[in-house]
Amino acid sequence: MPSATIRLTMAQAVVRWLTQQFTQIEGARVPLFAGVFGIFGHGNVTCFSEALETVRDLLPTWRGQNEQSMALAAIGFAKAKRRRQIMIATSSIGPGALNMVTAAGTAHANRLPVLLIAGDTFANRLPDPVLQQVEHFGDPTVTVNDAFKAVTRYWDRITHPAQILSSLPQAVAAMLDPADCGPAFLALPQDIQEVAFDYPEVFFEPRTWTVPRPRPDRQELAEAAALLKTAKKPILIAGGGVRYSLAENVVAEFAVKRGIPIVETIAGKGGLTHYHPAHAGPIGIIGSTSANALAAEADVILAIGTRLQDFTTGSWTAFSPDAKFISINAARFDAVKHRALAVVGDALETVTELDAELGAWRVDPAHMARAKALFKEWDALLDAHQAPTNAPVPTYAQVVHAVNAVAGEKDTLISAAGGLPGEVAKGWRVKAPNTFDLEFGFSCMGYEIAAGWGHAMANSGPGGLGGTPIVMVGDGTYMMMNSDIYSTILSGHKMIVVVCDNGGFAVINRLQQAKGVPGFNNLLVDCRVKDPAAPPHVDFAKHAESMGALARHCESFADFEAALEWAKGTDRTTVVSIASDAYAWVPGDADWDVGVPEVSSRESVQNARKQQEQIRAKQRVGV
Repeated sequence: MPSATIRLTMAQAVVRWLTQQFTQIEGARVPLFAGVFGIFGHGNVTCFSEALETVRDLLPTWRGQNEQSMALAAIGFAKAKRRRQIMIATSSIGPGALNMVTAAGTAHANRLPVLLIAGDTFANRLPDPVLQQVEHFGDPTVTVNDAFKAVTRYWDRITHPAQILSSLPQAVAAMLDPADCGPAFLALPQDIQEVAFDYPEVFFEPRTWTVPRPRPDRQELAEAAALLKTAKKPILIAGGGVRYSLAENVVAEFAVKRGIPIVETIAGKGGLTHYHPAHAGPIGIIGSTSANALAAEADVILAIGTRLQDFTTGSWTAFSPDAKFISINAARFDAVKHRALAVVGDALETVTELDAELGAWRVDPAHMARAKALFKEWDALLDAHQAPTNAPVPTYAQVVHAVNAVAGEKDTLISAAGGLPGEVAKGWRVKAPNTFDLEFGFSCMGYEIAAGWGHAMANSGPGGLGGTPIVMVGDGTYMMMNSDIYSTILSGHKMIVVVCDNGGFAVINRLQQAKGVPGFNNLLVDCRVKDPAAPPHVDFAKHAESMGALARHCESFADFEAALEWAKGTDRTTVVSIASDAYAWVPGDADWDVGVPEVSSRESVQNARKQQEQIRAKQRVGV
């Protein structure tokens, strides 16, 4: 007897299937897809929006202002949910789709799930070329959507309505797999969206997905335990994978029990509170003096859930050439990096089994005592740099401290590119787990405010923290992407945005000058402008008010502190701006390998080149 079918257009079938996917968060069964960020155009408005409208109460659609920012909001949501729940972003063809490529790269670099669905040109090609279609003379199958292949984990173009039967489950499986996790992309040609097909009813039966926890290989585990037992000065590097595995407590207990100091990557920061007994600070280029000192002395490094990015390793100058690495990672690609003893498996399960394998072994308590002493010195250094002064404008460190002081335990700090990442990675004292989001895997300017919207949604939903997202941005990032301030006004999701106005792209100006190049085209005073002595000033408070937000510009640090207290009690998104120093930075940095001209007429560049060669001489030889 043939199975029952239901006749739907391809677009209707996609949407119906999405509404029947579920996941578990803290024991509660919730929709796997919490909603859709959408901007409609001719490639997705007539068919896909028709399907979404019919399920608007099951799968809410939120209107974005920019395709890139709405996809970034989806990424912020996924990070807040620790990859257990996913948002969708949909656009038309052409520029709308291409606007999402940057967001796809952000999700790909950070191993975060988001489902991107874009319209596409006609599969039958009869009306070609259609509006917004680019044409490749030698390959008519190529559209702008092929650009997503470089920045997605799963990519498909649906050219027959039956193809979604296999493609949709594969997309979800990729997004939820801890090894393959990243963005999935579906291109939906306009003429295929409209086609009706007899889909089997069983395809639309509700399904509850779980995130798999792969166990480690026994031999790899035994070898890791044997190597760790040889260590006299080990450290544990906790990466984002620890947080996504929900393994923070297990890893922290393991570290305390075994006497191993924990240092954090950028993605891993927030797994521990600042004053946790095993916490020794952030490691690497925007890390702490304490963590970097321990890294230089370490004989065995236990890296858990980290891809060992250059900002973590100091471009591989942060460790002794003789140090041994054990890498626990769900992704084989990450686990085998740099000649590490690879243990492929879920962080929570692997650390639990590694602990059992170690028996009674623990490190000499003097090692943890030294780590605590170094961390105490680091904390004092932060205090010194964050203390108020009589300077005409505050430093980033002082601003970060003021925001940190007013933040509630459940409030989440969000930042990304520019000078603030270094200052919040170093100076933000985490009060509660999972309240820190620093996107620095892709260093995507514009992530911050959009992600704040995503965090606000996540915090108000099932399993959410319930706090207020606090977004910290520089003036350069604010100018690049700010329209989701308006989005939050429309949707009623409050966040606090702190704008530090230091007159341009200050941190890249710092790097430029550090490598011997005079300030050029970064700070506004160094740009080609009508009046270099007094470039026009942007009133960020008035700009935010024009989008419906509440806002204040602060002329003094005392005004700023008062404005932060005020912002906590407002009923909508609130923006607070203050001028800040473009030249003062908290120390603690490791070395960084960047390109410096091999030949130059400038003595300053020649000297910088010599310094860079000295840095490269310290690098570990990797594979």
